[in-house]
Amino acid sequence: RRGETLYGAEDKIPLHPRVLSEDAASLLPGKRRPALLWTLRLDATGEGIAIDVRRAMVRSRARLDYDGVQAAIDAGTADPLWALVRTVGELRIERERRRGGVSLPLPEQEVRDGNGDGWRLEYRARRPVEDWNEQLSLLTGMAAAELMVRHRVGLLRTLPPPPDHAVARLHRTARALGIPWPASLAYPDFIRSLDPSNPRHVAMMVSCTSVLRGAGYAAFDGELPPQPMHSALASTYTHATAPLRRLVDRYTGELCLALCAGEAPPAWVLDALPGLPRTMAAADQRAGRYEGAVIDLAETLVLAPHVGQSFEGSIVEVDGENRHHGTAMLHALAIEAPVSADRDLPLGDVVRLRLETADPATRAIRFSL
Repeated sequence: RRGETLYGAEDKIPLHPRVLSEDAASLLPGKRRPALLWTLRLDATGEGIAIDVRRAMVRSRARLDYDGVQAAIDAGTADPLWALVRTVGELRIERERRRGGVSLPLPEQEVRDGNGDGWRLEYRARRPVEDWNEQLSLLTGMAAAELMVRHRVGLLRTLPPPPDHAVARLHRTARALGIPWPASLAYPDFIRSLDPSNPRHVAMMVSCTSVLRGAGYAAFDGELPPQPMHSALASTYTHATAPLRRLVDRYTGELCLALCAGEAPPAWVLDALPGLPRTMAAADQRAGRYEGAVIDLAETLVLAPHVGQSFEGSIVEVDGENRHHGTAMLHALAIEAPVSADRDLPLGDVVRLRLETADPATRAIRFSL
């Protein structure tokens, strides 16, 4: 029923008992563990040409983090395998571009333990190695989806294409922000041209999230779903690479094992398929509320001592119905919060903001212009 792991501040509520997720089923360094081994053959352009998945025993060689790996790559001391990861990652990024896929490089807000000095918030910039690694995960999810579509049974992660009126609204927003958007530049290429270090471009990215809503899951056994595509990826896709933190991957993995082996899917998988979209939709909503509440709490704890003070920030979102209200992004504290004024808010502008409210008991924050 939980559906997925919930992530808080320096802690998490795991989907599975920790004896599994952090021990018996975890790919700990130096330990032999059961796993699903995907073998994906690619051509010289990075396009998949063969898929296999089977059970295997795996011994992880090291526990790595993105910062450490990127530092080793930059220093020229990384394991040679990372050169291959880079090659494949960059080929897949280029294929995504050619397909018309969309990726929003918004700064990611994270809560950090301040080593006894309370919580602090940071915007974490993505490392190139994260993008390459993400492409390997996406490649696996697309391969799993291809297997299921080919055999007419499975569960897809879907996202409808943005409606024309929503894209037209983004064109108006770009004009208001003074960001050139030539008629010849397709929506995905326009997003790819935005610079996350430019406040006006960040405001544009926040506006672009409005057309990436409506993601869901579609189960099928026989006929394909009416809308099987994930529009942001410009491909069919399913979750398949994280069974320890996402329930649906447990079922898609077992299903793909059977399909690759030429066997009938397990009955317990087929029995679960119809109810999984509902379970995962509820889980996604719960995880979003939980993680949002943790961020809100951290923001109010950081800001509570500073009520009445002023901060520099930029207006990244303006309410469509009341342009006196919107959202500001503080530059120094990595905080996003509601802001109001007695006039229309200047979308994309760098402004001075006064902190009016920061109440940890209610997680309420309010700035004025």
